[in-house]
Amino acid sequence: MDLKEALGDELYTKVAEKLKGNDKIKLANLADGGYVGKEKFDASETTVKDLKQQLADRDKDIAALKKSTGDNEALTKQLSDLQEKYKTDTETLQNKMKQNALNAALDLGITKAKGKNTKAIKALLDTSKMTVKDDGTIDGFDAALDGLKKSDSYLFENVETKPEGNGFQTGAPNPDTPEAKTVADAFAAARGNF
Repeated sequence: MDLKEALGDELYTKVAEKLKGNDKIKLANLADGGYVGKEKFDASETTVKDLKQQLADRDKDIAALKKSTGDNEALTKQLSDLQEKYKTDTETLQNKMKQNALNAALDLGITKAKGKNTKAIKALLDTSKMTVKDDGTIDGFDAALDGLKKSDSYLFENVETKPEGNGFQTGAPNPDTPEAKTVADAFAAARGNF
């Protein structure tokens, strides 16, 4: 039902004629959505503008995010590459430090064992099974060195215990000892033969 039907033809025509010159009042049928008041229209227009601005801002943010995501991917990759390089460098440095400690301990151990050529001895030792302990000694070194001393004894100085003394007897020998008499008799006999 519209306004014309509600008021009737006669009343509707009178109202329409009265409103023809009036700019403040408009006669319209709102049932089909053909007319909206200015306040509602302005509010709707503002909302639409705001939503369009929000969409534009969102699109800009998405574009910026896509750019930064690309950069972040590159930065993330660069960061992971640097972390991997740092990890590898750290492991390499730790291995070098362990190897240097092992070499120093081997040099000291070979020197203490009276090795003639530390480089040759180290080349013959299987150092892959040796580890440096916290106290600086080498685990497995003594057994390997003993085996090397048996197989390649020329690489080590012969350490023989010598009796103390200089090889000479001090003081005059006792002429009454049997050895002295035999030596003296041997000299006497030797003099007499010439």
